[in-house]
Amino acid sequence: MLFSVVIPLYNKARFIETTIGSVLAQTLPPLEVIVVDDGSTDAGPALVEALSDPRVKLLRQPNGGVSAARNRGIDAARGDWVAFLDADDAWHPEFLAALARAHRTCPEAGVLGSRVRYVYENRGEPFEPWAVPEAFCEIELIDDLRRRWMKNLPLCSSSVAVRTQLLRSMQTRFVQGEAWGEDLDMWFRLSDLTGVAVVNAPYVTVRHEVPGSLTRRVREPRNPPFLLRMKRDALDGTIPARYRRSALWFVAQLQVTMAREALSENKRLEALWYLMQARRFMFTRRWLLTFGMALFMPVGVAERWQRWRVRSADDYAQEPAQ
Repeated sequence: MLFSVVIPLYNKARFIETTIGSVLAQTLPPLEVIVVDDGSTDAGPALVEALSDPRVKLLRQPNGGVSAARNRGIDAARGDWVAFLDADDAWHPEFLAALARAHRTCPEAGVLGSRVRYVYENRGEPFEPWAVPEAFCEIELIDDLRRRWMKNLPLCSSSVAVRTQLLRSMQTRFVQGEAWGEDLDMWFRLSDLTGVAVVNAPYVTVRHEVPGSLTRRVREPRNPPFLLRMKRDALDGTIPARYRRSALWFVAQLQVTMAREALSENKRLEALWYLMQARRFMFTRRWLLTFGMALFMPVGVAERWQRWRVRSADDYAQEPAQ
């Protein structure tokens, strides 16, 4: 397998050498590492240029956002697969080898991925290879990614590789001009076209809460465009028939999640608004529980409960799948 690695770069000088180093240290070497500088104003691009490995290529463009950078990298890729990595994250040395194993196990899958672990580290220090228990390295072929996503996060933007031919066949790749959910939008649209094979072990380290990070928690817009598109595409038949109900269910689940976030900020009316948007699934346990919280739970309790829930979800994401 020939992997082209695409790294969008914007003001990540502190991390970029460690990130690229984790790619060059792969036991299954990549064909190339395409770093797309999206108008950085720090020393990041110069650090990339100073690297002596001929596989590392730097492309420059005016600031257009992470989607534009990823799309530019896709256009430049020469490998059979495009693997994506954010400029402040890192791979285990066996990451690409693990994806190759997933491909051998599930050759029909056009998307490959792995679980991740989160660390709170903002200095850019290299990571020593972490232990990945063999007992948790099973390969899972996911048919309905939206349903699977709500169980626990099976992959992220730094742990995905996609067949290059499949990416180039898409009329719309990463939607440009959006800063929340543009990656989820891509993975779900891809999953409507092909199976997703995931190694259920953490072969990627994601730096969490780094200022300016693509993975940093930010307040989502009230009507995330990708959710509106998903609902529209499910209702108008764009999404394949067998995934339409799960797409509508997923939209409702995220609206319930946003209702809980609003409650944690003492915004009860906004929480109720989200719940009304999700009323198609109002008789589910999660919807009813959140509705009761919106009506009766004291604000301070709701805030503490939401913080605990988010922290627990992050902690679980670091563990191998059970």
